[in-house]
Amino acid sequence: MARYHKIGKLPLKRHIAFCNADGSLYPEQLISSEGFSSDYSLTYHTHRPTLVLDIEKTKDIKPNFVDNDLMVNRSFQGFDIEPKDDFLDSRTAILGNDEILISLAAPRKSMKDYFYKNSQAWEMIFIHQGEGLLKSMFGSIKFNYGDQIIIPKGVIFQLNFKTSENRLFIVESTTPYRFPKKYLNSNGQLLEHSPIYERDIKLPENLETHEELGDFKVVIKRDNKLYPYHYQAHPFDLVGWDGCYYPYAFSIHDFSPITGKLHLPPPIHQTWECDGAVLCAFVPRLYDYHENSVPAPYNHANIDSDEVLYYVDGEFMSRNNIAKGQITLHPMGVVHGPHPGAAERSIGKKETQELAVMVDTFRPLKMTAMAAKIEVKDYYKSWLENNK
Repeated sequence: MARYHKIGKLPLKRHIAFCNADGSLYPEQLISSEGFSSDYSLTYHTHRPTLVLDIEKTKDIKPNFVDNDLMVNRSFQGFDIEPKDDFLDSRTAILGNDEILISLAAPRKSMKDYFYKNSQAWEMIFIHQGEGLLKSMFGSIKFNYGDQIIIPKGVIFQLNFKTSENRLFIVESTTPYRFPKKYLNSNGQLLEHSPIYERDIKLPENLETHEELGDFKVVIKRDNKLYPYHYQAHPFDLVGWDGCYYPYAFSIHDFSPITGKLHLPPPIHQTWECDGAVLCAFVPRLYDYHENSVPAPYNHANIDSDEVLYYVDGEFMSRNNIAKGQITLHPMGVVHGPHPGAAERSIGKKETQELAVMVDTFRPLKMTAMAAKIEVKDYYKSWLENNK
């Protein structure tokens, strides 16, 4: 995000002696992306972050993609994913390619006995149901319904839920999430007409320094495997940090939609971009104000992207018979558009209360065996006139 933030105690300069009361050095660690060429933070620990006691046997979590036709409009009932107690056990891959992995999760319990670090991808965790606290080495962030939590690659964290009924929509990206360039001025500040403003962003706060030694399990994801590491030092042992590399959150409810006289295309709904995809937010908004406007989207073909929509709440104006947590996949090369009657229903309407998250990927997505189990059969026929 390239927004400077700092918490806790820091030395006057980087890479100089910074000592505890007993004269011992606080070990300094650089956490960065793209080598030393992009965002980074400097962290100061009470113990060396390299104290490994043991490494358990790895677990293979490679998505089980099925050999299926890609050029078919599909839909999936996301709430058919069964809840599980553990956060990692509940994560269920649905769609993916070499750059993007889309998963669903319904964890019932908090991460109490271990910590998690994704060293393979950045994570966007959308909170559909539930509330709680994200704890990381950088501090904590409160989250609730509608929050989109961005967790950079390599950040150690825990999710602590206040609730037992939690639904998450997770998008992993092998490259960083960035605010779209069209929203930024030449210095990286969000422009005045951007639908996102810096004030809306939830930053880490309340840094907790855990100085205790013991046996702390950190599960690390890399190369589609989980590596259970046991560290002697608590991973949240920072006395201070500063920089531009840290988790943050942005609520979909704080997205300020752009509207116009005539129907505007999906890029107006964009929230983030990465090398493999763009993410968008469809939120309650006023409709187009031309006297003869058709607010429902026109038919269009995704020539260069697969379009995934995750339906959150409200009545989605272009679709018939859509439930909460439902996912649609409209692949590149196939035309899709409003369902029968949707365009006609939208004429004369002044607003919509729909809420959805969209992911447009630049490479075809594959579906997993689990996705096949929750698929809405014959969704591609839903545009026939008898399906109003």
